[in-house]
Amino acid sequence: MGAARYSGPPGWCGNERPSRMVFQALVLKEDNLSSIIPELVITPQELPAKVDVVVIGGGIIGVSTALSLVERGVSVALCEKGLIGAEQSSRNWGWVRQMGRDPAELPLAIESLRLWRGMNARIAGETGFRQTGIAYLCDTDADVAMHEEWLKHAAPLGLDSRLVSGEALKTLIPGATKPFRAALHTPSDGKAEPFIAVPAMARAAAAKGAHILTNCAVRSIERSAGRVSGCVTERGEIRCSSVVLAGGAWSRLFAGNMGIDLPVLKILGSVVRLSSVDGVPDFAVGAGNFAFRRRLDGGFTVAQRNANIAPITPDSFRLFCDYTPTLIKSWNELTLRIGGQFFRELSMARSWRSDEVTPFEQVRILDPDPSWRFVRGGVRHLREAFPTFGDAKITKVWAGLMDVTPDAVPVMAPVGSVPGFYLATGFSGHGFGIGPGAGALMADLVTGSTACVDPAPFRIERFKRLKKVA
Repeated sequence: MGAARYSGPPGWCGNERPSRMVFQALVLKEDNLSSIIPELVITPQELPAKVDVVVIGGGIIGVSTALSLVERGVSVALCEKGLIGAEQSSRNWGWVRQMGRDPAELPLAIESLRLWRGMNARIAGETGFRQTGIAYLCDTDADVAMHEEWLKHAAPLGLDSRLVSGEALKTLIPGATKPFRAALHTPSDGKAEPFIAVPAMARAAAAKGAHILTNCAVRSIERSAGRVSGCVTERGEIRCSSVVLAGGAWSRLFAGNMGIDLPVLKILGSVVRLSSVDGVPDFAVGAGNFAFRRRLDGGFTVAQRNANIAPITPDSFRLFCDYTPTLIKSWNELTLRIGGQFFRELSMARSWRSDEVTPFEQVRILDPDPSWRFVRGGVRHLREAFPTFGDAKITKVWAGLMDVTPDAVPVMAPVGSVPGFYLATGFSGHGFGIGPGAGALMADLVTGSTACVDPAPFRIERFKRLKKVA
């Protein structure tokens, strides 16, 4: 993974209103082809003395949680160490899917899609959401059998997913010259634009009264009589009665400073943007070794499917036993890599006081280098199946780090040992699609409301490791 390039100007606390050009100079790598930046969110940066809830993390999970809370009349401050949506929330594929979800996630995915449908009207802004459908193409009979098995879980929930084959498949997938056995198609699934959706939602939360604080890392959580009483940020303290940790790839490090051994590792995915072509589906398509979706700007987001890198870090050894079953099951989908990230994390502080500079202030934005092997592989496989993409040009390449749990299902739950402290993390690459539903569920948990979906699959107790450490 490449080192993060942005740490904020010395002494900058976010009160200034720098231009977009200034931010680009701070954030983008020298090679503009391999960098992205989400739309900027410029909001008042005065630190509130007290709120009901502090949300840590300005990705889609944290922003959705803050939006859901403020809409219920709960005072909330969202603290983001860098820029809103600048890490994985702007670097994902932009799929909004129910199809293929783990049965534990499926009800949440359905609820989240319902929220996506009304999101543009809800926030009076553009997220890029369009309900265009998604299709998974089957290369083998084993692929077909796998999808048939999944349909057994989907059918009782009323999903419109179905297997398509024969002449109907040719009509569904124009432009494909590679023969596919079938396709699992879900017309009700959709897509959105990661680099504009999360900032738009954050601006809406701010307009409704939420404090959206950027370049404002939370250092520690204060407690009184054992329960949460406030947060210490790099700018000062915010008193509160509840805290939601939605720190993505940083959550394990923050939780560890509190004595909570959260089993989350980072997985790197690489993505490429291609210029526009005609004669292919407008909905998102995934096959065994490629995936694509048409973007709002007419181009395409493309990736080599089932091809991710697992950077070997010190945590890889600490959590080896937790992830061994997943590693065995997903061996063909992961590439293990040891490099500079191992030594950077080895030298990174794992504990600190509230008056000390933290790793979150030293690395504002994780901006990893993409794998050109996987980038070229995804484009090559796509062109083999859809020759019309042979004329498409690569216009951008990037990578992101996903926070992955041992079972690839997120943690969304209170931490019993610290009353008032909640986790919303480990979304394992699924966070963008299920983000609005996750935010609604977190707001339910924090306020004690009836949960929009059963929260039991996301409980922390399923991990034996998640406990207070000595």
